[in-house]
Amino acid sequence: MSDTNPGDQEIKVAEPRTFPRIYEDAEGNSHFGEAELDFKLLDYAPPAAPISVSQVLKVKNLTFISSPAGWFGDWHPAPCRQLIFVLVGELETEVSDGEKLLLRPGDFILVEDTNGKGHKSRVVGSMRGLAAAIPLDDE
Repeated sequence: MSDTNPGDQEIKVAEPRTFPRIYEDAEGNSHFGEAELDFKLLDYAPPAAPISVSQVLKVKNLTFISSPAGWFGDWHPAPCRQLIFVLVGELETEVSDGEKLLLRPGDFILVEDTNGKGHKSRVVGSMRGLAAAIPLDDE
């Protein structure tokens, strides 16, 4: 591994990143949509070179959720607005109109359908699922 002089690097701001979200409409039905993270180039951890950093999201806590292969959660609203990060295994989520989304390790989703019909979730494949749930602090 060689050291690189930060002055020799052209540092660019990361492109905005879109990611899936689940929201509810006025009738209480859930749908998939998109949310977006914007980035700014900041001296986040000097003396390291500047890096692209998103806006600060206020969160309440962190919970890990571990579910066995084949686990199924029938229609349910989210307990709160939260980000779900899939760490191990695969999680399939279905919204009211029947559309499904498969989340794999490294994927994350903003879940906002806290009322109404909610969504279905299942762990697919032969691996136990592990996810990190991070409730957003909306205060």
